[in-house]
Amino acid sequence: MSSRPAPLIPPRLRAILVRVPFLVRIVRFLRRGPLARDRNLLITLSALTLLLGALAARVSAEWFSPSLLILVTLVGGLQLRLRSLAVLIGAVGVALAYIAAVLGFRSVGPGLLVTIGFTTVLAFLMARTRGKLGVQGLRGDAMLLELRDRLKRQGDLPALPKDWGRRVVLKQAGGSSFGGDFLVSTRHGSILEVALVDVSGKGVDAGTRALMLSGTFGGLLGSVESFLPACNAYLHRQPEGEGFVTAVHLRLDLATGAYEITSAGHPPVVKFDAGTGTWQVSAAKGVVLGVVPDLHCEPDSGVLHKGDALMLYTDGLIEQPGRDIDSGLDRLLGEAERLVPSGFHDGAGPLVNSMSAGHNDDCALILIWRP
Repeated sequence: MSSRPAPLIPPRLRAILVRVPFLVRIVRFLRRGPLARDRNLLITLSALTLLLGALAARVSAEWFSPSLLILVTLVGGLQLRLRSLAVLIGAVGVALAYIAAVLGFRSVGPGLLVTIGFTTVLAFLMARTRGKLGVQGLRGDAMLLELRDRLKRQGDLPALPKDWGRRVVLKQAGGSSFGGDFLVSTRHGSILEVALVDVSGKGVDAGTRALMLSGTFGGLLGSVESFLPACNAYLHRQPEGEGFVTAVHLRLDLATGAYEITSAGHPPVVKFDAGTGTWQVSAAKGVVLGVVPDLHCEPDSGVLHKGDALMLYTDGLIEQPGRDIDSGLDRLLGEAERLVPSGFHDGAGPLVNSMSAGHNDDCALILIWRP
């Protein structure tokens, strides 16, 4: 049997209260309309504001300091709509004027007025942003954090067999949680597919596009036979002026080590050949995504043997102001020599830190090797 919660008001008392017409009208007013919550909160905060003003003026300005109105204004900026916030600010002005009239203008000094004025501007900016998002309080930030966490989880490669190793390093510009570099991956049986994508721009500016494209590209990966042409067709249908996107796609058979690489304007993948002890540049190439209607890629294929490795990366590792891309690639291959003595897993992080030192750009690196 399900037990109902006990009513807040006893039935006998409720029967008496509903007979009072004035109380019934008040309850109906507070419950009426889709904006009842905003109206009720406005009434509560306005009443609290006027009460604080009266207590500060008539009881004690030390116990009920006028600076408490700053907190009320902040709560209004986090919870109220713009119009309701304007009414609350009017109530704050009335409370300050009343305090000044009773205690004198020294009780409301210029420092307090400047602080409340700054808080008012901040509250209006918060209310305006929430109004555009259609959310209350800090829910917009919570949604953004959830999207960030989803993007990070999506950037984790699937679990590989024991005879395979993998390492992913993502470093966003300015230490931001969002950036224009992201990866999507999927595994079906022994087939691993990985796509590393670089959206034009850096940091938070490119992060919004990366969040949108990561979901689209993640849905296409493993669902279509020609991944990059499908991504290109999607981007080509989008409005112009969105900026360019480069990507590299790796399809790897974990059972045999056979792989195929396709690229769309992305920096070339490099392979470590354990037999020769050198890094080799992949010949895969193609046009940047979203530029031409029909994308034609020249793939590169091969086989990873014991000790071999593949390294995918974004241009943030090799592009630097005033330097040629080829020289950046040569420097990357030179720094990559340190991966062999220390191991691919332990050397990936120092490699990214070394290559990204001195410039502020999104960087990403993926290492997949066969021990």
